[in-house]
Amino acid sequence: MIKSTPEDIRQNFDMQVERFSNIETGQTTAIDSPLCMELISGAARLTNPNAKQVLDLGCGGGNYAVKVAGIFPKIDCTLVDISGNMVKTAQKRVTDITTGEVTAIQGDYRELDLGENNFDIITAGTTLHHLRGNVEWKLVFEKIYRALKPGGSFWINDIVISETEEINDMMLSGWLSILKKQVSESEVEMYMNRYETEDSPRTLTYQLELMKKIGFNKTILLHKHFNFAAFGGIK
Repeated sequence: MIKSTPEDIRQNFDMQVERFSNIETGQTTAIDSPLCMELISGAARLTNPNAKQVLDLGCGGGNYAVKVAGIFPKIDCTLVDISGNMVKTAQKRVTDITTGEVTAIQGDYRELDLGENNFDIITAGTTLHHLRGNVEWKLVFEKIYRALKPGGSFWINDIVISETEEINDMMLSGWLSILKKQVSESEVEMYMNRYETEDSPRTLTYQLELMKKIGFNKTILLHKHFNFAAFGGIK
């Protein structure tokens, strides 16, 4: 199947700001989203208790930056998203919480220079599944590694696939069973269509091994439920 272009995805997310801007529900179609936000922000606090700079990649409405800023109220936040509507909303929400500097960047993080040794914490909530081939995955993970300060941490909550088609179908069915309790049949069909056309997730094993190959000192699994996982790495 031909996947959506970055421009297609940008236009889609420009119209979904409200759905991605609720700290109580997180991303409503992601399993255990509020729990994963708690786990990631808590893990970031324990790993980098003196954090001064955080980067929220694919920030959407800013939920992860809001959670981290709630723990570190003086932290400087950099927000990156391909959707201008999303990043503007995230900037406003985070500015209301932190006394630190809030920098909002509309752009595709595959193309942006994230710098070197700039951030104590980097978060990526349900965004990396838009990456395509191995080259893009390696490129983005290398950028993130370079952008982290020594000892900094990178935290992900995202869709993951399984190593076999049979197990992957089972995990996908589990997700659908939860989704059907939350939204209408037509919405389930819409989300499944988006999953097929927009998303190209990788296995949890692939991402953890890629972190190790690039140079992360430690990798950590925080939570997994069906085809969603929260995990990270420490530089």
